[in-house]
Amino acid sequence: MSDASDTTETPRDEDLSYERARDELTNVVRQLESGGLTLEQTMQLWERGERLATTCESWLEGARARLAAALAEQEPEADGPDNGNGTDDRPF
Repeated sequence: MSDASDTTETPRDEDLSYERARDELTNVVRQLESGGLTLEQTMQLWERGERLATTCESWLEGARARLAAALAEQEPEADGPDNGNGTDDRPF
């Protein structure tokens, strides 16, 4: 028979928000740096840290893509008054 606490739902690493994954990764790093862990505990924490780092990177890649898309929408038209060298040829 399993303990009821074993059935509590915890989000998978890839389902965490960026902030929560970052905070948990920071905690993992602190635990690893503090030492005093068995090899097995260290390996489990390291593996969790790798998963959390991947989750954070996925969030950051998505944010970069959204930012790039937003900036691309704001770029001026290629046939506008800019002559291509960064200067405007219109008279004062």
